[in-house]
Parts: sequence; structure tokens; C-alpha cells
Amino acid sequence: MSFIKVPDGFHIEVYADNVDGAREMTLSPNGIIYVGTRNGKVHAVLDRNNDHVADTVITILKGLNSPNGVAWRDGSLYVGEINRVTRYDDIDNHLDNPPTPVVINDQFPSDQHHGQKYIAFGPDGKFYIPVGAPCNICEPDPRRYANLQRMDADGNNREIYATGIRNTVGFDWDPETGDLWFTDNGRDLLGDNKPPDELNHTTKSGQNFGYPYLHGNDIWDPQYGDKGKNMNVDFTTPAQELDPHVASLGMHFYRGHMFPAKYHHQIFIAEHGSWNRSEKIGYRVTLVTLDQNRKPITYEPFAEGWLQGSNTVVGRPVALLELPDGSLLVSDDYGDRIYRIWYQ
Repeated sequence: MSFIKVPDGFHIEVYADNVDGAREMTLSPNGIIYVGTRNGKVHAVLDRNNDHVADTVITILKGLNSPNGVAWRDGSLYVGEINRVTRYDDIDNHLDNPPTPVVINDQFPSDQHHGQKYIAFGPDGKFYIPVGAPCNICEPDPRRYANLQRMDADGNNREIYATGIRNTVGFDWDPETGDLWFTDNGRDLLGDNKPPDELNHTTKSGQNFGYPYLHGNDIWDPQYGDKGKNMNVDFTTPAQELDPHVASLGMHFYRGHMFPAKYHHQIFIAEHGSWNRSEKIGYRVTLVTLDQNRKPITYEPFAEGWLQGSNTVVGRPVALLELPDGSLLVSDDYGDRIYRIWYQ
């Protein structure tokens, strides 16, 4: 792993190999890591001897509709497919023969474009799930698309939490304030250097984050911007503009104590890497540091090297998962791997 550069004192190794299409990860109290994919599979990754290297990868589910999202709650695995959410009860004890899924909600759009789900339970006990825009740039029905929704764990009381979100595939709650933060992928085909991807900060339900009218802090869309200027809507601009086209996906507030104190309650972001750029960018894990008022003050690379030179791709970070010991896992759907970053 010498090709990946991390700060002094940090180390990175392959935690699990042959995890086909590894995307979002979640951890059960028994130490089993469940991994979603976009290729129809869900995997279980086990480190039975606790040596920080997985010894078993089991594909427990197949043939699903892009089950990118996985979350754990009260002994059950929740799986977010493009058009539905299902629950697998007592799955830890039935890896070889998974139970029949319980359908939680199957009323989500079936559009493949930006249809992959990142899912998580919030500190309010609600289940959060995004619905991306079914296009690069368009003006979809905000009641169905380009939003972040939440509902009860049983699928009832579904509501829209935030709108104007092109495509978020990563969010987390600030452990100090309880506020929700999320990444958002900027639109394509406006050139190499605009618009930026976004790190957004919600402070209440009902905020509008600008899509498709306003991108970043001040880039009005050439097709929809004039309409947005006349809508009398107070668009919420990013807490931090990220680099353009990096495909910012998973984000995580670091809660552990293995890393030095300056990383505590700061934000790590998995940048999947660009496709809509003449020179590639991203393919790394970045760090956004917040001040005592929870305002971003720096945005910088933390782990990089999955892009070698200007065009050779050896990996694409997707999602982040913190282990109980404070180390950080990074999934890679290009290399079919999960990496572990630790500090000593």
C-alpha cells in the first residue's frame, strides 16, 4: 500500500479483498461488516480472529436493484435499493440462509440515474434516504426527486427533509450539535473547473440547497438560473465548496480517539473521482476541519494515491466506516477492496 500517501504516523492496509463492488458499509454489534454494491449484491465481511484483516467475505444477497445502501438497527440489516427499502431480521445468525426480507417502503422512483441510495438512521431515530435528480440538469418534481427524505423505521410518516439536492451519497450528523451534513455532486458539462461539489450543513428541516438553479456559492445555472433568481427562495449555500467534479460521496465525522486530537469530530470525505474533466481529479480521501463554531476552515487531502499520475486509476474511494478501535475503513468499488487506516 506504499502508493497511498497518508500523514505521518498513519498507516493504511487492505482490510478485505475481493469485495465485489464495495460501496456503503455498516457494522453490526457482533463485528460483522455489511457492504452494499451497485451490482445487485450485498456482502458480509468477517474478521473472526480480530487481527484487523478480514478472513471471510460472504455474498449474502444477489439479484437486488442496485443495493448501494446498508444500515443497521435493532438486530436487523436495512438495505436501500433504488426503488425500495427492505429489512433482514436477525441476519447475523443467518448469513448462509438469509431470511425473507420485510418491505419497509417501496414507493421510491425507479429511475437508475442518481438512483443509488445512501441510508442511515439519525439521532432522532428517523430513517434518512435521498432521491437524486433523474438527470444531469433538469427541473424535476421536488416532491419526488432531488431531495433528502426521512421516515419512521417501519416506513411510515415519510416526509421531505431537504430539497434542491442534485445527488447526495453520503451524510452524517455532527456529534457536537446534532446537525446533519451531507455531500452533493455538482452538475456536469460546465467545464473542467465548475461547478464545485458541495459539503452542505442543515440546521433545520425544509432548507433548499439550490439545485438546479444555483450551484456552489454563486454559480447560477445557464438554463435554470434566471428562474431561480426570481423564485424568492432563500437558497442555502455550501458550508464548504469542494473541488469540481471530484464526485464526493461518503462523509464521516470522526468520533474515535485513536487518531490525534486534532481529528476528533472533524469530517472525512471519500472522493470517488471525476469522469467529466479533461484531467482527472479526486480519487482520494479528504479532510474538512471545523473551528470551535463548527465552521469549515480547511479542506485538504488526507489519503491520496488511488490516482497515479494524471490518468492511471487504481482505486475509487466510496464510503467510510469507523471501527470501535477508532480506525477508519474506506471502501473501493473499483479495486473491490476495503482499506483500513489507523494511527500509531
